[in-house]
Amino acid sequence: MNKDELKGRFDQVKGEAKEQWGKTTEDRSTETEGKLDQAKGKLKEGLGEVKDKLSR
Repeated sequence: MNKDELKGRFDQVKGEAKEQWGKTTEDRSTETEGKLDQAKGKLKEGLGEVKDKLSR
């Protein structure tokens, strides 16, 4: 696992927490930010996996 994969997973967890907080407080903008953070995290993780495979 490389740095990009780790950052991606962290962003996904952070996004999930933010989304749940937005649902709890009924704050649509926070909920949307959480979903965006999750999407960015998935992209970063995927990029990290590709980089890892290319380096092998």
